[in-house]
Amino acid sequence: MGEQKNKHTSYDLAQMQSLPLEQKVIMTQRRIQEWYDYWDGQVYVSFSGGKDSTVLLDIVRKMYPDVPAVFVNTGLEYPEIQAFVKEHENVTILRPKMRFDEVIRKFGYPCISKEVSHKLYYAQRGSGWAIRALNAVNVDGSHSKFKASHYVKYKPMADLPISFSHKCCLIMKETPMRDFERRTGSRPYVGTMATESMLRKQAWMTVGCNAFDSQVPVSKPLSFWTEQDVLRYLRDYSIPYCSVYGDIVEDENGIVRTTGATRTGCIFCGFGCHHDKCPTRFQRLAETHPKQYQYCIGGGEYDEDGIWKPNKDGLGMGHVFDELNALYGEHFIDYK
Repeated sequence: MGEQKNKHTSYDLAQMQSLPLEQKVIMTQRRIQEWYDYWDGQVYVSFSGGKDSTVLLDIVRKMYPDVPAVFVNTGLEYPEIQAFVKEHENVTILRPKMRFDEVIRKFGYPCISKEVSHKLYYAQRGSGWAIRALNAVNVDGSHSKFKASHYVKYKPMADLPISFSHKCCLIMKETPMRDFERRTGSRPYVGTMATESMLRKQAWMTVGCNAFDSQVPVSKPLSFWTEQDVLRYLRDYSIPYCSVYGDIVEDENGIVRTTGATRTGCIFCGFGCHHDKCPTRFQRLAETHPKQYQYCIGGGEYDEDGIWKPNKDGLGMGHVFDELNALYGEHFIDYK
């Protein structure tokens, strides 16, 4: 069989992202309805308590008030997020089978990106394809410009006495959701956007917002939105959102931002933290939630095999960041 032809192009995405917010809401409503009708109402909203899923839940429930929401309590959310979720009706709360420290201890730390950690995880275990990727080499031995631009920079991380892994999201979030779907037969609405990663952009270009025929069917009706759209929707439609974000303000250039947290996923996540501008997520965490910050950054020890792992005193991520700063520059990850 040949490769699957993309449903959309990068140009399509750019065109849709340039549309007025009001038009995007209408398009999102259409995709929500298509998904609801296709599955005869056996649907739910994946609700993290963050700003994106708050917008999605609002739009879905204005159309279908009885659609349930599902929240996975990983223990890695801001306390304010957990409280905000509990303010909503008809929310099922799930829990993963492993704690975050157990996931790190068994598999490794989440750093840089899911794609990079995926390659590092298998390269550190001797997988030839992953080692080739980190060396920008194709199966036939030719040089890959794509792999060179994405992975070669992070090859030295494979030699550190630290394990890296992409598995935390799968174990702590995706698996509880998939188990819920198998038990109930429900199919999810998810509030992710194509701008968030290359993987999400490619997924949207391949199947669009509603992946009816995917191995794991999912609807992502906000795919063509931007963060600016999300913030403007919350502000313009007066939608209650979690207090950890602070206020939504607009600068002299018309850019909307939050005065508090900019993201509220797993507060200890290392994915993308090397791109954070000061104050970074960890610097902000130190100021607003010092107890959680100390648990994240402090602690850690080398095990009997000489590999850095969490211990009873904390996750030990400060040491991991120090090692990465030694490789890539003093301010590669600002966390102090």
